[in-house]
Amino acid sequence: MKTYLAKPGEVQRKWYVIDAEGKVLGRLASQVAAILRGKHKPEFTPNVDCGDHVIIINADKVLLTGKKDENKIHYRHSLYPGGLKEIKYSHLLKTKPEYAISRTIWGMLPHNRLGRKMITKLRVYRGSEHPHAAQRPEKLEIEA
Repeated sequence: MKTYLAKPGEVQRKWYVIDAEGKVLGRLASQVAAILRGKHKPEFTPNVDCGDHVIIINADKVLLTGKKDENKIHYRHSLYPGGLKEIKYSHLLKTKPEYAISRTIWGMLPHNRLGRKMITKLRVYRGSEHPHAAQRPEKLEIEA
């Protein structure tokens, strides 16, 4: 019996809407990363982008457990000497919740060409409205 390997032209993509209201950031991100990667499909192939499109709404209502909102720090660097910037996650979630969620999900995807292609299928919105109604996305419940 031969092992099935998906080809890029054969992949059927679906659209999912996930409501992030009241969800924990890390648990949400790990499950969304699995959907973007295509690990929920029986025809998953590690070297092919088999994943589906994901729309996350209510990004401003995502939660962090424990004292992570005060203690967890997001770092970025300007690539100049002394250019290390740091910001607390509580401030990041208030000002740029879309960036915080997409950055967390990007950390759980492969860091290569394939991962960069996968992250383009993610759309994150602060409110409950999104402009992708024409794609007829399915509502997907993520376990808390």
